[in-house]
Amino acid sequence: MAYYRSVGDVPPKRHTQHRREDGGLYYEELMGEEGFFSDSSLLYHRYIPSAIVDASPWELPDQTLTANHPLKPRHLKLHTLSEGQEWKSTDVVTGRRLVLGNADVRISYAVAGETSPLYRNAIGDECVYIESGSGVVETVFGALPVRQGDYVILPRATTHRWVPEDGEPLRAYVIEANSHITPARRYLSKFGQLLEHSPYCERDLHGPQETLAADGEDVPVLVKHRTPQGIKGTRYVCPYHPFDVVGWDGCLYPYTFNVADFEPITGRVHQPPPVHQVFEGANFVICNFVPRKVDYHPLSIPVPYYHSNVDSDEVMFYCGGNYEARKGSGIGQGSISLHPGGHAHGPQPGAYERSIGVEFFDELAVMVDTFKPLELGEGGFASEDEGYAWTWSGRGPQ
Repeated sequence: MAYYRSVGDVPPKRHTQHRREDGGLYYEELMGEEGFFSDSSLLYHRYIPSAIVDASPWELPDQTLTANHPLKPRHLKLHTLSEGQEWKSTDVVTGRRLVLGNADVRISYAVAGETSPLYRNAIGDECVYIESGSGVVETVFGALPVRQGDYVILPRATTHRWVPEDGEPLRAYVIEANSHITPARRYLSKFGQLLEHSPYCERDLHGPQETLAADGEDVPVLVKHRTPQGIKGTRYVCPYHPFDVVGWDGCLYPYTFNVADFEPITGRVHQPPPVHQVFEGANFVICNFVPRKVDYHPLSIPVPYYHSNVDSDEVMFYCGGNYEARKGSGIGQGSISLHPGGHAHGPQPGAYERSIGVEFFDELAVMVDTFKPLELGEGGFASEDEGYAWTWSGRGPQ
């Protein structure tokens, strides 16, 4: 991100002796991307960060993916995944249900009330959207308060855990990349500053304010990682707590961005989805559709035109308001629509006409567009509304 921060106790010169009050050395860890050629941060530990005393297999939640065949648009009702679930004993890490995925990105959903184990995703960055609830994400860099509407960006291999607030479920829409997740490149200067035409700026990004400097012995950490046979899990036991960091500085760290701070770009006629983009990863983008003034040409049609985005699968997560283009389809809060490449998609019958003359849309949705076909996970099949594909025609298979 190239947005520098310094937190806690760091020496005036990097890679030099940094000593404790008793004269002992702190241990410097460089956490960096792309083999020393991209963003990094330096963290100062009280104990050696490489130390482990045990490693054993961790059985991941079901990672099976099945092709979208026959090719259909799909409606997934994610709130049904938690019906009958005791969310108070579920956590955001081990309670994830895989909904959709491909080789570049996996989308899961969790409803949680329990503090998660310490966790590290060594495959790629995570972008977690908080549909509802609040809590704290404790990380090796420090703590991040999280609330409804927050995107939580967690760089690859950041050790962290989720701590929901008592009394309400934390609903988390989890986008896991096989790459890094960054602001859209067209919003950035060649040195990484967010430019004037960006719909948000550095003031809207909130990183940790202080380190946790935690103590502990024989601390387990769950690691999701790559192998030639696919995604696997390992359970480490660390002799000391990974949150023993006393200070860090650099441009790589977790942060939050709240969707309410996204400033929508509008026009006289309908604007295409790229104006709603917020983040991107390798072979996918993340956009959000927020409450906004809509098209103001006297002959405009504010809902989207029908479109065949031939290179992409489109995933919409409906997380607030009332999405005008989907009225009459059964889609509501907590729904996903999957509109795959090869299928022309657009408004439900009647929405085109009803939108004429409308000046404001009160809707909130998070969109992921992928450039490889998406497959369905067990959570996708378990939450599917099988009648959705026929809602444009009014009748299904005979």
